[in-house]
Amino acid sequence: MKLMKKLKTAIGLMSGTSGDGIDASIIKSDGEDHLEILGNYFYPYEKSTQKNFRDLKNKIEKIRDLKENQLLVSELEREITILHAKTIKLIIKKVEIKESEIDVVGFHGQTIFHSYQDKISRQLGDGRLLAQLTKQDIIYNFRENDILNGGQGAPLTPVFHKLIQKKFNLKLPLAVINIGGITNITYFDKKNEIKSYDSGPGNFLIDKFLQVKTKSKLEFDEDGKIAHKGFVNQIVLDSYLNDPYYNLTPPKSLDVNDFSLGLVRGLNLENSVTTLSELTVISIINSLNFFPDKPELIILSGGGRKNKYFSRRIEKLSRIKTEKIDNYKIDGDFVESQAFAYLAIRSLYKKVISYPDTTGVVKPLSGGVLIKIK
Repeated sequence: MKLMKKLKTAIGLMSGTSGDGIDASIIKSDGEDHLEILGNYFYPYEKSTQKNFRDLKNKIEKIRDLKENQLLVSELEREITILHAKTIKLIIKKVEIKESEIDVVGFHGQTIFHSYQDKISRQLGDGRLLAQLTKQDIIYNFRENDILNGGQGAPLTPVFHKLIQKKFNLKLPLAVINIGGITNITYFDKKNEIKSYDSGPGNFLIDKFLQVKTKSKLEFDEDGKIAHKGFVNQIVLDSYLNDPYYNLTPPKSLDVNDFSLGLVRGLNLENSVTTLSELTVISIINSLNFFPDKPELIILSGGGRKNKYFSRRIEKLSRIKTEKIDNYKIDGDFVESQAFAYLAIRSLYKKVISYPDTTGVVKPLSGGVLIKIK
């Protein structure tokens, strides 16, 4: 008889590419099939922190830019780590759990640069400082071991998507599509084998365009309302879709800076947003062609699941039933923070967090660096 590993209580922390704040979750799991979600919390960054992050992100387009902006990187890393420490205190208070009951914290950090070509993924986040500030055991730097072994370091959430598929006995084949700054897809074939990769942009180009165009009066296209008002410029859309990335065989991954707003420069606000929104949709639809069998169901998570332009167009063009992950009593805003809590527990047990068909790593591998303080 298979003995269940001891349940661990973990906090997961995730700062997405939008740079608007910190998602935090507390879960209980054995790192395998058991999952209890104890609570979620969002800590919004101050406008000044958001601006500092976005300004720095715009400066780091190549690997050499990391070194040239090292002082700014270090300063922002310290600031963001302190805010993560504050978030840990706040979610513990909200969930009404004792600090001593937390076994580990999964600390993803804030991605500042990711390049599958250069084999580097840099997240802002000082694990040692966070451990000192919170007196908690921290697991961070989740992507390094994968990259050192031939992987791209992303995406890492598929193993958590697999837990969700199993927990709710979801029909196969299945696609879980997380629309964050970038869109990543986890596909389960008929044998429940996982494939995963980044399909293309998610919200980032639209958000960035609106922030620049409206001087941050509009941060994002709420519910896809602006996208519904404009028209797609097919020439601009085709130019975006001509990017060689789309023809690369998975696994593959992206950074938000892999795309430019230059192509929509001549369009008005509504048509720009509609064209960029259609880019997100079409890159998702085209990416389904990499899979051997058409999914029976598409489940949307991430902030983009709330965008009605995305959800309606995906369902219409794919002709596949499309629904939010929230239908399974999982808050779609916190799937990634829950995933990093789960990954932290798996890391404690030295269990696999990345696979050849998710990141391109040479063999299934564990990951994460443990800072033990308790």
